[in-house]
Amino acid sequence: MRAVVQRCDGAEVRVAGERIGGFAGPGLTVLVGVARGDGVSQAHTLARKVWNLRIFEADRYRAAGCVPPGARGELSAADLGLPVLVISQFTLLGRTDSGRRPTWEDAAAAGAAEPLVAEVAAALTGSGADVTTGAFGADMRVRLTNDGPVTLIIDV
Repeated sequence: MRAVVQRCDGAEVRVAGERIGGFAGPGLTVLVGVARGDGVSQAHTLARKVWNLRIFEADRYRAAGCVPPGARGELSAADLGLPVLVISQFTLLGRTDSGRRPTWEDAAAAGAAEPLVAEVAAALTGSGADVTTGAFGADMRVRLTNDGPVTLIIDV
């Protein structure tokens, strides 16, 4: 399982012009790609890593009123109670090592991938995150303001 995690100052996902998920202000946008052979344990590990990534500087977010008293250094979305937008993204598993056309042989089939992306979102929700999602397999338009920019790739 692979994720691209972006620290954002606002994000949204639209399908057919309708906003179906997102948040205003600080939060995380997480693009999730499911590989062949991935299972529920990878989904839970990914959710735990994303939710606990310490990529928010306490001093920077103190003015927003979401920093716990006495907190210093880098904090996680969990520490700050920030929202998370989870979007399925099978193209993260694309291979480009030969030729100019990507191959998708490492990506899980939709029937296996969809419930695992949902499991990542559910695990985040179960950990206390306010989670919104894209629509699996839909033609989505994602807009975000990458804060920093901070973008990390997580493989589990």
